[in-house]
Amino acid sequence: MKKYILTFLSFVLFSFSTLAREEAVNIYAVPRDMPKREIINEWGQKVKLSSFKGNFVLLMVWSRNCVPCIKELDNINSFVNKIKDDNIKVIMLSPNTEWTTAEEQRNFVTKFKAPDLDLYTDVDGKLAEDLGIFTSPHTVLINTKGQEIGRIRGAAEWDDDKVIKYIRNLKEQHG
Repeated sequence: MKKYILTFLSFVLFSFSTLAREEAVNIYAVPRDMPKREIINEWGQKVKLSSFKGNFVLLMVWSRNCVPCIKELDNINSFVNKIKDDNIKVIMLSPNTEWTTAEEQRNFVTKFKAPDLDLYTDVDGKLAEDLGIFTSPHTVLINTKGQEIGRIRGAAEWDDDKVIKYIRNLKEQHG
């Protein structure tokens, strides 16, 4: 009897997680303008997202206090290395209040096997607030024109071939 209950529960949980992944992707019918707020790169320079025009951008909002965010760091690092020649830019954005220095942030991601990520901070979480993002991980998809075309809520298996193909297809379809 226990075996049947465990099998049933496994089926239900698997089905739920599959639905959750499908519902986590939201592609808009019409692209949205991005906020003009600046973020800070790890060298202390202020940068606007508009400076990345020409690239298809994945703005990954994450936190050092978010277990799913930390678990996917090495996976994102692998993804970045697999798509580096595809004109796709991954921006890792965390609140500046979580770090005392850029070196601390770099050491943190390196500890979790993600040394190749481009790190940025969000001053007082204002860009995330402007975007209406209050949970992480959360990925904003930005076309080559600098417009938001959709979002992915939650963690993903970023270096999975199906996910990479999906992101490449989004880039082709939405520029």
